[in-house]
Amino acid sequence: MKLFGSLTSPYVRKVRILIAEKGIACDFVTADPAAADSPVPVHNPLGLVPVLVRDGGSALFDSPVIAEYLDVLKAPALIPASGEPRWQVLRLAALADGILDQCVARTMELRRPASRQSPDVNKRREIKIARAIEFAEEHTASGAYLATGRLTLADIALAVALEYIDFRYPHDWRAPNPRLAAWHEGIGVRPAFVATRPPT
Repeated sequence: MKLFGSLTSPYVRKVRILIAEKGIACDFVTADPAAADSPVPVHNPLGLVPVLVRDGGSALFDSPVIAEYLDVLKAPALIPASGEPRWQVLRLAALADGILDQCVARTMELRRPASRQSPDVNKRREIKIARAIEFAEEHTASGAYLATGRLTLADIALAVALEYIDFRYPHDWRAPNPRLAAWHEGIGVRPAFVATRPPT
């Protein structure tokens, strides 16, 4: 299998961490989806990463779909199969993806010419990000993991989202969210998390 993506995409990073944590054999191919000769649109008509090309040649895209596909390939499962634990993990993973969506949109807005930027729109994005972090803080118990007492997709997705904030929207989210900060400090030192951090 091959995973196509960029080194700075948090959606790609989420999948790369899952692959590393589960020890799945998969080659990572760096690819700029915007480049004229990019292989990404060949496999994903939307031209977005990540894209997973399976051994048979068919491709999967969108990080939640790729994560779910990879999770069934090898134990232990990082997405519980059923019941309340599954919904807890998927809710936090969706929250993390929402943080990423808002943070990426904020970053793209700041790359527009100054005369065309909308500070009010970005302010609303920042409010949404803050609310999501507060929600995560309220639903973070003391311990090494967010749900089910072991590593899950929720831990991967939320850690990636918080570190993307550090990367593209740096501000002190830790001080007002001490439980979340303590959890992140522990989870962030895992080798798969360290090895996939974007270049500075």
